[in-house]
Amino acid sequence: MVTYNGMHWLPKTMSSIPKKYKIVIIDNCSTDNTIKFINTNYPNVIVLPQKTNLGFGGGNNIGIKYAIKNNANFVFLLNQDAYLYNDTIENLIDVSKKKPEFAIISPIHLDSTALNLDWNFSTYLKAEDTNSLKYFLRYPDQDFNQVYTTNFVNAAAWLLPKKTLETIGGFDPIFFHYGEDNNYCQRVIYHQLKIAVVSNAYVIHDREYRGLNKNISLEYALKKREKKLKIVWADINNDFSEKVKIRKKILKKKLLKAFLKIEVRKFKEYKAELSLIDNIVPEIIKSRNVNVLKGSHYLNE
Repeated sequence: MVTYNGMHWLPKTMSSIPKKYKIVIIDNCSTDNTIKFINTNYPNVIVLPQKTNLGFGGGNNIGIKYAIKNNANFVFLLNQDAYLYNDTIENLIDVSKKKPEFAIISPIHLDSTALNLDWNFSTYLKAEDTNSLKYFLRYPDQDFNQVYTTNFVNAAAWLLPKKTLETIGGFDPIFFHYGEDNNYCQRVIYHQLKIAVVSNAYVIHDREYRGLNKNISLEYALKKREKKLKIVWADINNDFSEKVKIRKKILKKKLLKAFLKIEVRKFKEYKAELSLIDNIVPEIIKSRNVNVLKGSHYLNE
């Protein structure tokens, strides 16, 4: 579990984890009471405090490396704002043992009420699968045990077998926060493995759906654009070189148009994105060259 100023959720999160599992916390330089709370109340938990914020992927890579070094057969990633049911991990491991083709095994993600599917999670599965899950939530007494295959599920609650870590590796460091789980799922698909969602395992993801904020700074907009471009262009299932050429051509036309119309904000945006593309393309090429190969990438440094 990667933590960063998580005291709003940690008491409930920690109490939801069955005591039989070994817990490793990587703290991304919290400024609240996170580390003190863990050390005081959970002295058997391994805490790996970091001097800087490594982001979600970087923090998890530290924890995964620790687990591998200590001979773990499975690693379970859990968000600091997510709460487990008592049998969640056990049920996921059971599926993994029966179906070794699944590289990522995830539970059903419920919202904070525990009565509905998490809003984002509800968009990951096929429509008919989502509808069947919604039906089951209304009638929980029915016997319902199903494994769904999907191309993506966010990393708030992932079971990763050792084989996955040896084949896919860790999270790609070109992603700091958000996008790293998209990339990981893309790599799983490329290497002809599968992603599972298990209907008899649950996690409560205590977050709110946030709508789009149109009043954002140029810097923030550029960061969002960088994340989107990396998610799409670092996808090793698709070629990206032609997409880069097309995007740059479009931006240059828009740049000229904005200049002629004296649209200062748009001119700055297009110019900044062109510069961004030149900066990120080399690291995307490097990333793709690594990720097309099987191996425990990003876990050996």
